[in-house]
Amino acid sequence: MSTRLSFSQYRLEAEVERCRAECQWDTIPSLLEQLAAARLHDDDDYRTLLLAEALLEECLLENITLLKNSTFLTEQSQPKLARAKVHLDSILNRGLLEPHYLNEALLLLAKVHYVQGCYRDAQGMCARAGLDDFTRHEKPVYQLRMLAEAFVIKGLSLDHQSMSGASRVRLSEREEDCLSCYLMACDAGLLYLQELDKTVCTPSSKTAKSGLLVPHFDVDPGFFLQAALQSAYLSLLRKGHLAQGTQQLRRVMRAVESRGSQSFRKTVACRLAEVLLGSVCEEAYWGPLSPPPPGWLKREGATHPKHAIYPSSRPPQRYNTEGAFSPQDVVEEAVLVLLITESMASGEAVISRTPEHQEARESSMQDASSVYDLLSIAMAKRGQYAMLSECLERAMKFSYNEFHLWYQLGLSLMASGKLEDAVSLSAGVVALGECAGESLPRAHLAIGLCRSLQASDATLKADRDEFNRRALQSLRKAHALDPGDPQISFYLSLQLALVRQVSEAMEPLQLALNIRGDDLHSLHLLSLLLSAQKHYQHALDTLKLAINQHPENFNLLFTKLKLEEVLFGPAEALQTCAEMLQLWQSRYDLTRLSEEDDTSSIPPDPGPLSKKPSGLHLTLPDFQETETGSQSALSLAVSRLEQAMSEVSAISSAHRHGPAYIWTTLERIWLQAGELFMADGRMKEAQFCVQEAGTLFPVSHSVLLLKGRVAELRGNDTEAKSMYDEALAINPRGHHILLHLGKLLVRTGRVGLGEKMLRDAIQVENTAHEAWSGLGEALQSRGSAQAPDCFLTALELESSCPIRPFTIIPREL
Repeated sequence: MSTRLSFSQYRLEAEVERCRAECQWDTIPSLLEQLAAARLHDDDDYRTLLLAEALLEECLLENITLLKNSTFLTEQSQPKLARAKVHLDSILNRGLLEPHYLNEALLLLAKVHYVQGCYRDAQGMCARAGLDDFTRHEKPVYQLRMLAEAFVIKGLSLDHQSMSGASRVRLSEREEDCLSCYLMACDAGLLYLQELDKTVCTPSSKTAKSGLLVPHFDVDPGFFLQAALQSAYLSLLRKGHLAQGTQQLRRVMRAVESRGSQSFRKTVACRLAEVLLGSVCEEAYWGPLSPPPPGWLKREGATHPKHAIYPSSRPPQRYNTEGAFSPQDVVEEAVLVLLITESMASGEAVISRTPEHQEARESSMQDASSVYDLLSIAMAKRGQYAMLSECLERAMKFSYNEFHLWYQLGLSLMASGKLEDAVSLSAGVVALGECAGESLPRAHLAIGLCRSLQASDATLKADRDEFNRRALQSLRKAHALDPGDPQISFYLSLQLALVRQVSEAMEPLQLALNIRGDDLHSLHLLSLLLSAQKHYQHALDTLKLAINQHPENFNLLFTKLKLEEVLFGPAEALQTCAEMLQLWQSRYDLTRLSEEDDTSSIPPDPGPLSKKPSGLHLTLPDFQETETGSQSALSLAVSRLEQAMSEVSAISSAHRHGPAYIWTTLERIWLQAGELFMADGRMKEAQFCVQEAGTLFPVSHSVLLLKGRVAELRGNDTEAKSMYDEALAINPRGHHILLHLGKLLVRTGRVGLGEKMLRDAIQVENTAHEAWSGLGEALQSRGSAQAPDCFLTALELESSCPIRPFTIIPREL
């Protein structure tokens, strides 16, 4: 019994230390009751200390805005602060606590005095606690936090005390004492976060045996820990000590990262980039692994960096620099730290536009904007506009209605000369005339493809029409110069198809197929052209020829799905969808994917279908209808797809290895299955497909769009609009999103706004007949004379609409 009691006492003490380390102050009252029942201490002063600490910390968290504004807290307005001070005074007056707990009470009282503006009293409490002795031995994790906060309180208290009559030597000594405290506070704070990360990330033996994951834990640093981490470099920079401030920022960046320091590291990285870009010239630059130049230190009144003069007794763990990459100039270092910060800022940005997330979204937007502004400055110095535009494009997923970032992206694209560089180089070849030889038609082909891609990206109809006209002009020149080139004939046919000259597109495509009859893209384009002419069976027969030669091409299979749905209904299409799930599993088996790099954006050569057993096998049993006992094509297909879903779902939810395009393909299969179930009226199965796609990409605009459509079919218009709004925030130029949102608004009586959305959809894709038809309905509902013209345009476009957009055919040399 005594052994069990001893273990119980030990566990309770450990729980107290853990809660103090993780700042879980709301759990302290229940622990106090357990301590009282266990009678671990002869008196109740220890429990009073815990209660005082919890009250004080809760008060500080509630008033962090006042603390940041340097507003004093009073006992009259803060009852928790008053109670904490009474408890601490009573403990110290009795003096019955053990020495280390007594020192903790002194440090807590120093914090009370500081927030009340009694800086001399705060400094006196820190001196009584003996901070220098406090650092000599290894301490529990929570005491590292107290130590960091005590050092910064001592430094700030010294900074706030006026010394008008003091000599210059005395002032210099006090500044040195302050800086020493700040450096010690920063190291102790970083060490605290690292040690806390170890305790949270290290599973217990019981957890490890059961295979459970350690729960995620986020640290709220609070006012004093934030001050401990930042005061050293802020003090140095404020005094104009740029070299030492830069060095301190670098020291912080070299500390081993912990979860609690991620937000702080973003701030440090931005500040380091600001100092490098704004205050360090390229001629005076020194590398991050080198000490500052003696000339800089001399100007700042120092002989060595401050951290060398005031070394910490327990420094935080730092990354090993042996063999590490070291920037060679100031811009290179600034860009490096900003790219690291940008990856964190874009990954942590709040995308949701719901009212409850507005404050968090604005905060993350402000953080991201500052990073991209600094990136613009740094990359402009090196003319890296293409890389800058790629960075800004990543910000578009959370930058809806953010004019500044969209404008920056536009400027970067203009400055990078995308596509126009290719046009200029090709134009140089064209200028050679006959001297260019066989390169002349290829140059016209390159110009035509660039103009075609620009037409697809253009936002204004006039620009789109002009780019399409110039694309056709260049491609026809190329075809006239070399009518026997199958690639030129193919792209001329594709461009004619893009501008809906379907009949004219057949002739050059036939020329391409006569030369290269097994070309994948030519057969695919022929199938789309036949579908645009409503020859669906011929289109399917042509597509099957391509699939026989390329059985693993998912792009062909998605087109096959659409054709089967039109010809035979959803049953046949669902059967193909099940086959696609089987193909996906067999092609991307888990054994091979686990060895791949999941960050790669270049698809590897898939080779033949993998034969290695993955441990998961798709079995598609026949389904017997309960009423008739006969097999139904629809029920058979559905049962097979449902079985495939259950198997592939286990893969998609538990494993995420391999390049991103693999999982994008699986997402598209789930979404396509969901659409087929919706077409068949099976909303439960459609919802399941949406959930599986959402498991892969929770914030995908395609997933949100289908969620909205499912909600709309179920009669939940409010939820549907919310989903459409979320999708539009992520992809503002998604014409399908604009179409469904516009039609929903018109149907629910908000005709004006719905008409605006439908016009935007037409602006994005002016060949979308559904958008023209929806606009006609909106105009008709308010008696506009333009409605018939919209309906006629919709009928004309629908008569030449392919089963899938022509843009799915790649345009590349």
